[in-house]
Amino acid sequence: MFGRFVAAMGLIAGLAAAGVCQAADLTVLVRDRAGRPVLDAVVLIDAPGVAAPRPQAGLTVVQQDMKFAPFVLIAPVGSDVSFPNRDTVRHHVYSFSPTKPFELKLYGSEQAARSVKFDKAGVVAVGCNIHDSMVAFIRVVSTPFAAKTDAQGRARLTGMNAGGATVKIWHPYLKAPRNEIARPVTLGANEASLTVDVEMRAAPDRSGAY
Repeated sequence: MFGRFVAAMGLIAGLAAAGVCQAADLTVLVRDRAGRPVLDAVVLIDAPGVAAPRPQAGLTVVQQDMKFAPFVLIAPVGSDVSFPNRDTVRHHVYSFSPTKPFELKLYGSEQAARSVKFDKAGVVAVGCNIHDSMVAFIRVVSTPFAAKTDAQGRARLTGMNAGGATVKIWHPYLKAPRNEIARPVTLGANEASLTVDVEMRAAPDRSGAY
């Protein structure tokens, strides 16, 4: 009887240990061809069988100093994104992107922020119909494994299952079909790392586009 109990406990411990081993983390470094870090690249893993992330509250794209901030925003499918105006002039926010076409007609800082629900995965380019220099991008994702590179070009994803995976890297100025590339990676019990060199297009000069 005691032997069966010990064996059962050993099996439970083994399964628990296996579960722990299956949790995998990944750090991705994105650089351009000159070795410089790429800021604001979206790094994601589409994992089959993994539940889609919950919509995220509190997401904003702010209009301030005649710019949108952040330049790139990651939004889980179903999230509402608010567009507050903190400038002294009015803005007219819109997108013609198939993922989510929308229009927020002229409004100023004295008016309540307008919001949009993003209910389909994809890329949404955002502009101002009055000030052509203003541009931002929303990457709507259906995976919980998505992050944006920082000023050092690094993004970290956590909690994936161990094994083979495909990492996708997207940036609005990445020179590739649909501005996205994919790289294979093997995830294990220890944190994995991946360095990806990409070819970038020069950002458009919008300094005089008012």
